[in-house]
Amino acid sequence: MIPSTLSTPARLCTLAASLALVALAGCSSTPSTTRASVSPQDDHSKMQLPPGWTEADMQAGTIAGTPGKQHAELAKGAGTWRGDQTMWMAPGMEPMKMQCTSTVTSVMDGRFMRCELAGEMPGMGPYNGLGFSGYDNTQQKFVSNWMDNHSSGIMNGTGVMSSDGKTLTWTYQYMCPIQKKMTTMREVQHFTGDDTMKMEMFGEDPKSGKEFKMMEIDFTRTSGRS
Repeated sequence: MIPSTLSTPARLCTLAASLALVALAGCSSTPSTTRASVSPQDDHSKMQLPPGWTEADMQAGTIAGTPGKQHAELAKGAGTWRGDQTMWMAPGMEPMKMQCTSTVTSVMDGRFMRCELAGEMPGMGPYNGLGFSGYDNTQQKFVSNWMDNHSSGIMNGTGVMSSDGKTLTWTYQYMCPIQKKMTTMREVQHFTGDDTMKMEMFGEDPKSGKEFKMMEIDFTRTSGRS
């Protein structure tokens, strides 16, 4: 159970930060880093261009919106995932154990992945979340957002893949209700197999200002592998 010494805002701050990306953990599967290609049928010769626009401008827009290898890799994360998670409310506290289920589906013709999470938070009742992740061809970064029934804010983040393709590191920003300022949270996803993944989350302790490990989750896909 969550200690009674923690106020409701404090619990929301740490829980929102540590739980906000649980569903997104099942969305990723060893993405590559190749720029999206343009389909041969993307012909703008019959389209009237706006004043000052060139064919190269139209081509740039097409590249920005065309799903590529990164999107295809993210789509491999589709399915239902069981998460066995360990959460720490603050540095030095005893860990809490729980489970969650993440359902991941492809949307917008493969451009984004929709992630829905269902679980139970000790002392706070049912936890339900919704997030979307994708790859922004223009930024050359993975992107995502998250909302849930324990917060009124929306978290936004970007991700970078390691050179060996085995680790995806996300950096998220959220408004901490205790510090009343934007705060950074770090999530590191380690791809351990076709149907398994370990996720570690690190955030700032609102009292000490120091980073600590907030959560660790072992994900296993139970059905729906692409």
